[in-house]
Amino acid sequence: METFLGLDYPTWWFLVVGGLFSGYAILDGFDFGAGAWHLFLRKEQSRRIALNAVGPVWDGNEVWLVIGGGALFAGFPVMYATLFSSLYIPFMLFLICIIFRAISIEFRGKEEMKWWRKTWDIGYSVSSILLAFLLGVVLGNVLQGIALGPDYQYQGAGFFEFLNPYAILTGLTTLSLFMAHGAIYLLLKTEGRLFAKLTFLLKKGMIFFMVSFAVTTLYTLLYIPHLSDAFRSDPVLFAVPLATFLSIANVPRLANKKNYKWAFFFSSLTISFLLALVAIELYPTLLFSTLDPAHSIDIYNAAASTKSLKIMLTMVAIGGPLVLGYTFFVYRTFRGKVQLDETSY
Repeated sequence: METFLGLDYPTWWFLVVGGLFSGYAILDGFDFGAGAWHLFLRKEQSRRIALNAVGPVWDGNEVWLVIGGGALFAGFPVMYATLFSSLYIPFMLFLICIIFRAISIEFRGKEEMKWWRKTWDIGYSVSSILLAFLLGVVLGNVLQGIALGPDYQYQGAGFFEFLNPYAILTGLTTLSLFMAHGAIYLLLKTEGRLFAKLTFLLKKGMIFFMVSFAVTTLYTLLYIPHLSDAFRSDPVLFAVPLATFLSIANVPRLANKKNYKWAFFFSSLTISFLLALVAIELYPTLLFSTLDPAHSIDIYNAAASTKSLKIMLTMVAIGGPLVLGYTFFVYRTFRGKVQLDETSY
């Protein structure tokens, strides 16, 4: 098999897809987290400020989801087809929630009536919570494996089989991580009494994350043994979970010092490290079959042709810096504390 800089092309594409979804989790993760806290903010002024903190960037953040999904389809079409057909329900719920969340953001400020704004506040917050939870549910099913038979056909029995205990735990962990991430982002964008309120909420969010992360990690070690195979075969890889724990510990330490810029950096780094752990645990498998390991999907039996991967890797080398540059420009432009005016949500 052809290689580039010592790695074969399916492995390169595995890294590309992982990098894109990591970028999406970091950027849209704080959006979802901010939305999850929305109903905890009682005052109209506070809700408007929180909404306008994500207002200029939320739609740009979703570009990473579109590109990541396109990269998965282009590089691993078998994985894309099997995953989306097997987990059809959570993906459709995710699509409905992401549409409803966008509508809630745009419609909330169109009328002055309290019932109108309260309705869209509920829609915005509930859809944000469900989006974070559903992302974790999908990730939990990918990690645990699903019932794949011959020709990678899904053979699951239950309508809500995707809501298994491990997927629910992963969903709650993802939600709690995004809530902490979102609270830190809002602290960077607010001041005054709202800032003090978010300081309190961040502490609650960190406790929620620490507990859910500990329970999920324990469950993984006890009941999902195939995820630790890579670490048993190469002890050097234990450096990644060690770095993850250190990154997690740095978030509350920096938050207590009110150094929220670095706290946000380490919460972003935590998301990256956690997804790196997922990549290590899975590689080279993409989707594990709980019926027979022979029916599992990996980066080789799911990949497009080597020629296609080469061409698309060239496109990534050109387009990747453009997306990063656009993202940097947007955040640079809208940096600083939120100030409401007549154009605000």
